[in-house]
Amino acid sequence: MRHTISLLVENKFGVLSRIAGLFSGRGYNIGSLSVGETIDPQISVMTIVTTGDDQIIEQINKQLNKLIDVIKVIDMTELDHVEREMVLIKVAPKQEDKAEVLRLAEIFRGRIVDSSQRTYTIEVTGDEKKIEAIVELLKPMGIKEFVRTGKIAIAREGVKKG
Repeated sequence: MRHTISLLVENKFGVLSRIAGLFSGRGYNIGSLSVGETIDPQISVMTIVTTGDDQIIEQINKQLNKLIDVIKVIDMTELDHVEREMVLIKVAPKQEDKAEVLRLAEIFRGRIVDSSQRTYTIEVTGDEKKIEAIVELLKPMGIKEFVRTGKIAIAREGVKKG
């Protein structure tokens, strides 16, 4: 089962490396990883998506809690939370497909963030299914490349966080 784990960590050199090392050293895979400062520049929030049964996830959480730079570990999977990803998709549509690309961007509440004579770059934010859906619909239109962020997640108001 996939789990989304949110970590509050000290914003210091080497923290990311130690956490990634914990995963690789024990043979756990990181499906996605996103890190950014919080309101307090001394603290960062790290969102990790990983896969494993309950025993593996429990072991991961225990190992993460043992790291000195980790302030808090929250498994968001069982909590009521909001999660988002972002994708930038560069499409080079044929002339006859340009209107359809713009229509799809609008339907998915995407934004054209760059354009040239031959390409559009579309930004779309949403959950994993939404991102996958627009990518699949744009493939026949001529995706040149795309980049995708890792997942970020936040607990809804009133949810106990560990």
